[in-house]
This record gives sequence, structure tokens and C-alpha cells, in this order.
Amino acid sequence: MKRLLYLLLLGPLVWIDTACTDQCTETRVFRQYTPITLTPNQVRLGVGVAKARGLVNPGKIYTKDGYLFINELKQGIHVIDNRNPANPQPLAFINIPGNGDIAIRDNFLYADSYMDLVTFDISNLADIHEVARTENVFSQGQFDGGWWYYYPNSTNSLIQDQRVDYVKQSVKTNCEATPSMNTTWPVAFQSASVDSKAMPSNGTSGTGGSMARFTLYDKYLYAVSSSDMKLFNVQQPSKPALSNTVNMGWGIETIFPYKDKLFIGSQSGMLIYDNADPAKPKQLSVFQHARVCDPVVVNNNTAYVTLRSGNGCGGFTNQLDVVDITNLTNPTLLKSYPMRNPHGLGVDFPNLFICEGAYGLKSFNVSDPMQIDKNLQQYMDDLQAYDVIPMGGVSGQKTLLLIGKDGFYQFDYTNPRSLRLLSKIPVSRPDLT
Repeated sequence: MKRLLYLLLLGPLVWIDTACTDQCTETRVFRQYTPITLTPNQVRLGVGVAKARGLVNPGKIYTKDGYLFINELKQGIHVIDNRNPANPQPLAFINIPGNGDIAIRDNFLYADSYMDLVTFDISNLADIHEVARTENVFSQGQFDGGWWYYYPNSTNSLIQDQRVDYVKQSVKTNCEATPSMNTTWPVAFQSASVDSKAMPSNGTSGTGGSMARFTLYDKYLYAVSSSDMKLFNVQQPSKPALSNTVNMGWGIETIFPYKDKLFIGSQSGMLIYDNADPAKPKQLSVFQHARVCDPVVVNNNTAYVTLRSGNGCGGFTNQLDVVDITNLTNPTLLKSYPMRNPHGLGVDFPNLFICEGAYGLKSFNVSDPMQIDKNLQQYMDDLQAYDVIPMGGVSGQKTLLLIGKDGFYQFDYTNPRSLRLLSKIPVSRPDLT
């Protein structure tokens, strides 16, 4: 709206046109964090199996033998029959308080439940049940931008956490202002680590996405926290036992096994470990970068690292780093490419898929590491993309599993320049009207 003011000065009449800001009412949905305190007994009694339910706040994705396991942040795991990617069928929901990570060896599923590691027998998906619990092995974790802490003592151990609620609110706003995009995502997620390809033992393992904190190799389950890596001996899959803790410094985020090496993403760089002795990983080198979130995937002598600014990460860098790891003791940067807000990524060479969070999904041909920006195959900006798992050709079809804030997608990427949607499971958050 405009108004005209008449000012009588010591001269002629002056007309001044001033504009005041138009105001309007806007309805916004935002996340509200409420501090909560739990006891270990409350957490342990909360584990159980229920009927299938909708996605509300999805996190990690994991797949094995045609079945899909989707983490519901801090709540548990959706179990889905995905043998027909065009028609996935929800089967059950495993209630696991404080869950963020998943790994599967043979018919046993490993999941974190705040401070505990819980093992489930999933040999019969109609009778999933807990078979082991390794207590008090984790002391802290990060979910959706907020931290939880476990305070053990002899009388009254407590867990301090935050509950996340979705709240609808009407606010006065500037009608002409450009709305900001919410790019907050859970930090504690899984890595495009194909465990079965990395594992020389007789057991079979599943496949996780690129934000992983859990992975399997040989006789061990590896679980990284913000500062260390815990090794659980799973030679007897139903009885995991903590066998070693490796201190790794600060800001550890993801783990990716490749051949007999471990690639660790952190907020300050990529750490490379020799895993020739799986019981005692040995650090070889560190590729340093600015302080940002940092998942990594590997193909042959090349590592692909996405750097992301934002919640929990600090920094202002948003880019893809392509790193030559021919000499594992001296990784060198080949080239950096600017991105918008890259999250998880997955490689099925020569195809590289990069999740841009609220900005969608990008598909690149990375045959020439120095020309990646000129080989963008497709950019889908009409979906939310947090992490991906590219499943190489199975019966001639290549399927890309994608998890995002708005749901779970599956695409046929036989033609990486034109991804074909096979199915979608949308989120179903409660109506806040």
C-alpha cells in the first residue's frame, strides 16, 4: 500500500511517495524440539514388532535379498517386500526406540537403540524377534540436528534426548519476501556401502546408503560414533560381542568399506584405514577439507566426496570433491565441482548419483573425472533427495533406491539420462489442520 505525505517546508510544496511493507498471513509447518528424559528400562521395554505403518520421518535405507528396511527416525524400522520394485508391499514395523542405523548379516538384523546394540532374528518375517542385546556400548548420537546423551551411573542411568514434533503456525510475514528452503536433514545415516562385495567370509550381508554409521566386513560389524569406531565380532551372527574400540578424533560421520579398506567421512576430512587385519583397522592417511558434512563413496582408484554446509555441519562449502586414491597414503584432489546442497551419493560406474536435498537429484557420467560438470545426464528438481542406493543390473534392470524427506522412490536407471519412476511410498505425517 502507498500513501502520500504533504510536507510544508520553507519552500514550495513537496510531494513524497513512501511505501510501507505489505503484510499477509502465512501458514508454516516447522519442527519443534522438546527435551525428554528416558531410563534404559523404558528404552528396552519399548522394543517389539507391530503391523506395518506409513512413513513419517524416514531416515536410512537398507536392502537385502529383495527386501527393504527403512529407518523411521528414532522410532524403528519399516520392513517391506520389494521383490517387485514397481509394487513394494509393507510387511511390518519393528519398534526400536532411538534407532538410526541398520546392518544385516545372514538372517540377523543389527540396530542401535540409543545406548544398546540390538540383534533381531529375521529368518521368518512373520516372526521377527529380539535374540541378543549388547548393553551400554554407545554413549551419544545425533538425530535430525539434535543430540542424545547417555549418562550411566550405579543407581539411575538416564538418556537425555529431544522429541521432534511437527507444528503448524500462522504468522505475519512480508508478502514479497522470498521463502527460505528448509534443508535440515538427519545426520546419522548410512553409506553407499555394498557390504556383500566387501566381505570375504561365507556370510551374506545387505547394502546400505552413503550416510552409513554401520557396516559389515569379514567377521565384524563396524559402528562409528562422532569420535570412535566400535568393532563387534559377529562370527556367531546371533551373538555380537564388542571386541575393540578405535579412537578416530572428532566429527566422524560415515563409513564406507571398499575391498580391504575403510573410508571414513568426517566434518574435517576423509580418513582412510587399512583393514587387512579386520580386527585392528590401521589409519593410512587423511584427506582434509573445510569443516562441513562429508559422506564418501569409492570406485577403483577414485573417491567421490560431497561437502555440505548447513545444520550441524558448519562451514559454507557445497561441492563435490573427486579424489585420486591410487596412493592410499597420499590422496590428492583431482577437481572440485560446485553443488547446491549435496547430501548422500551413490556410484555405479560410470554413473554417479548425487542427492541435493531440497534441490533434488542429479545424475552424472563420471568417466572423465575432469569433465564431470559437462556430463550432467539428468537433473530432477521436483523431489527431496537425502540418500541413494544404485543397485546394479539385476535381470537386466538397474534400480535406484532413493530416500527423501517426502518419501521413498524407486527408479529404473537403465537409461541414466531418463530415469523412469517405478514406485513411490510417500510420507504420511499427521494432518495439522
